[in-house]
Amino acid sequence: MSTPPEDLRKPAPVTRRQAWRFWLKLGCIGFGGPAGQIAIMHQELVERRRWISERRFLHALNYCMLLPGPEAQQLATYIGWLFHRTWGGVIAGALFVLPSLFILIALSWLYIALGDVPVVAGVFYGIKPAVTAIVLHAAHRIGSRALKNSWLWGIAGASFVAIFAFNLPFPLIVLGAALIGYLGGRLAPQRFNNGGQRGSAKSFGPALIDDDTPTPEHARFSLPKLWRLLLVGAALWCLPMALLTALFGWDGTFTQMGWFFTKAALLTFGGAYAVLPYVYQGAVGHYGWLTPTQMIDGLALGETTPGPLIMVVAFVGFIGGYVQPAFGAEHAFAAGALAATLVTWFTFLPSFLFILAGGPLVESTHNELKFTAPLTAITAAVVGVILNLACFFAYHVFWPSGFAGQPDLFSIGLALLAALALFLFKRGVIEVLIVCALAGLGFHLLR
Repeated sequence: MSTPPEDLRKPAPVTRRQAWRFWLKLGCIGFGGPAGQIAIMHQELVERRRWISERRFLHALNYCMLLPGPEAQQLATYIGWLFHRTWGGVIAGALFVLPSLFILIALSWLYIALGDVPVVAGVFYGIKPAVTAIVLHAAHRIGSRALKNSWLWGIAGASFVAIFAFNLPFPLIVLGAALIGYLGGRLAPQRFNNGGQRGSAKSFGPALIDDDTPTPEHARFSLPKLWRLLLVGAALWCLPMALLTALFGWDGTFTQMGWFFTKAALLTFGGAYAVLPYVYQGAVGHYGWLTPTQMIDGLALGETTPGPLIMVVAFVGFIGGYVQPAFGAEHAFAAGALAATLVTWFTFLPSFLFILAGGPLVESTHNELKFTAPLTAITAAVVGVILNLACFFAYHVFWPSGFAGQPDLFSIGLALLAALALFLFKRGVIEVLIVCALAGLGFHLLR
């Protein structure tokens, strides 16, 4: 009997060591924000290794995109949990984040310590216009995939007006979009049948977790297991918060960071670009942990490091802890590093709980429109919110002194060139950032 071709044979079972090595590698090379990281996972796990079929991959991704928090990290946690139970998911999600945390602590310290050096100031002067173009490109990229008909265009336009003109809270916009999607899925299903459905999946050969593979025993719903998980999750949040309150008081910087980023993790949908307006409102406007300029610089650092783009919160935490050192001026770095670690903990803890608690329910809802239609509407709304973020960045970069002052013509020109590179010439984000940084450095040193 002849041996079937390799692409028709089922892959060998995945060991924990193989899986954890892959998640660590992904955490170290996962550049390009959530879109880039999801693309890497799809290429590696669906196409090349065939650990999971595309339909199961898309179904998991749909759920992760519906949740508040970083969808790429949640997808890694979901697939790790599907293969190797709870600890498989925890380790997959943690390895996805830890390299980025260590890198950002180091870069944040260099930024705050050397930010006034002309070379560093020039680099960030060139990066800011590039970030503006990158956010606009993200809105276009998501919109071109999500806005398939006039209904979804209308939702995107309404969300932009709601947040730009009326300053409505983003969670309210998301809930409204989800309600529209739910009703639309029942009344006009053809308008909200967008992604994750049977017609959109391809076959790359037999997968370890294939379309018809039964749900593993550990991934089936169990009420006692759910209660245990919720109790453990509550303890993992309450104990650190109680300790921070006892040591620094409720109004202490560390305690307030834990509380604020817990709310950010629970109330923001649509990934890092959507969470940034909320973080800006609190961290810059309410608490004063950093300035608008520093916020844009933090996003630039987040774009140039691997891992979830939402890790910009580590930069926010580090700067806030460093400039308001709880341990004295001589230990500012320790305060910044602790703050960055704490905000990372409180930001990502809900993501793990959402996956481990909700995963069993998701595994029983493959390809059901009533679950995917709200996601389609939410994704459309997120496009409008990201476009608003691009306008917010453009205002601060192009008119640094406000509309009453003179526009920064160099920044406007550099942003236009960055947009051309991204839209027309399809250049990568890292490449655009490097070129703009060099251009900004040259202009800053020569003027």
